[in-house]
Amino acid sequence: MAPIPAGGAAPLPRHVAIIMDGNGRWAKTRHRPRIAGHRQGVEAVRRVTRAARAMGIEALTLYAFSSENWRRPEDEVSDLMGLLRLFIRTDLDEMARENVRLRVIGDYQRFSTDTVTLVEDAIARTATNTGPILVIALNYGAQAEIASAARRLAEKARDGTLDPATIDEAAIEAELDTSDLPPLDLLIRTSGEIRLSNFLLWQAAYAELLFVETLWPDFDAATLAEAVAEFGNRQRRFGGL
Repeated sequence: MAPIPAGGAAPLPRHVAIIMDGNGRWAKTRHRPRIAGHRQGVEAVRRVTRAARAMGIEALTLYAFSSENWRRPEDEVSDLMGLLRLFIRTDLDEMARENVRLRVIGDYQRFSTDTVTLVEDAIARTATNTGPILVIALNYGAQAEIASAARRLAEKARDGTLDPATIDEAAIEAELDTSDLPPLDLLIRTSGEIRLSNFLLWQAAYAELLFVETLWPDFDAATLAEAVAEFGNRQRRFGGL
C-alpha cells in the first residue's frame, strides 16, 4: 500500500497506469480526421506526464499501442508510429533534464528499424536517471506477457536451474516486463469504456480501477488530480478486513 504522506494526507499512488482511449471519438465529434485526435492525444501525454511528475508519482505507464492495434488501417498505424517518433525526438531533452527514466514494455522490436533505434537510444540516454519512471507500452499485450513469463520459467525448469515446485506468484512477477517497477496502484481508462483490453492483467490484480468519461485528448492535470483524489478516498484491504 502507498505510504500516507506527512500531515495525514490521503495516500498517493506510487504507480499509475492509463489506457488512453477516445482519440478517434474526440476527432469524430469535431468532424476532423482521426490523426487530429491522435495529435491531441500526444499533447495530453505531455500534460499528464508533467502533472504526474509534479505530484510525485513514481511511475506512470501509458498504453500507447496494443498488440491488437495492428488490426487498424495501415495508414493509421503509420500515423501513430510517426507521432511516437516525434514525441521522443521533441520530449527526450526534457525527460533527460527532469531526471525521468524512460522504460518500454511490449514487443517493440516488431516496429520499423528507425523506430526501434530511436526507442532504444532514448532508453539508453535516460537509463541512469533516478527520478520518476515513464513507461510506454508498445505492441504490448498482457496475455502474451504472461505466456512469455511462463515459457521462461518452463525453460529454466527444463534446464534444471529451477524446481517447478518453487514457482509461485513472486517467481512469475520476476519474469514480467514490469518486474522492476513499483506495484500498480491505480489503473485509469478514459472515454467511458469499462474493460481492461489486455492491459496489465496480472499487475491489476489489486489495483484500484477507475473508468472516466473524459476522452483522452481532454485529459489534463486536473483530471489526473481528481483520479488521484478518488484513489485516496478508497479503502484498500488486499483481501483482508
